[in-house]
Amino acid sequence: MTQLPQRLGKGMIYAAWILVLVLLTLFFNHFIERQNNPNQAPVTQYHQEGYRQVILQRNRSGHYVANGSINNQSVVFFLDTGATTVSIPESVALRLNLQRGTPLLMETANGTVTTYSTLIESVALGEIKLNEVRASINPTMQGEEVLLGMSFLKQLEFSQRGDQLTIRQYH
Repeated sequence: MTQLPQRLGKGMIYAAWILVLVLLTLFFNHFIERQNNPNQAPVTQYHQEGYRQVILQRNRSGHYVANGSINNQSVVFFLDTGATTVSIPESVALRLNLQRGTPLLMETANGTVTTYSTLIESVALGEIKLNEVRASINPTMQGEEVLLGMSFLKQLEFSQRGDQLTIRQYH
């Protein structure tokens, strides 16, 4: 009879340890995600001079990653001034219901790939929003991050100082 309380006690200790490990895993996953994307909720500042701006923090790898939206659906952007257009992984394009257009050959860091042109109704970073932005759907892109290239950025003013990137949109 004394064995049952002992087994029950050991079971409770194991359950407590498993719960602690799960909570620690969740905490550290959130911590790592914040290091990769310190701009999970970009704040828009409005200025009397007639512009709005978003200031992004560089991540530990030296890149600018930020949450935003395409056609009012959440995405994660990786800002890339070396990309001609906004480039969307095919898995993300399917989730966003973007239509494949004309096939195009594109030069990427991984060589020449076939992408498909598309036109995005709206792209937003904070409250900076542009309509009818040229983009490409890239079937070879891995992951969920959308490259926010020059088809978006060239319509805005941006400057980098230290580990901050300021993006401005004039009204």
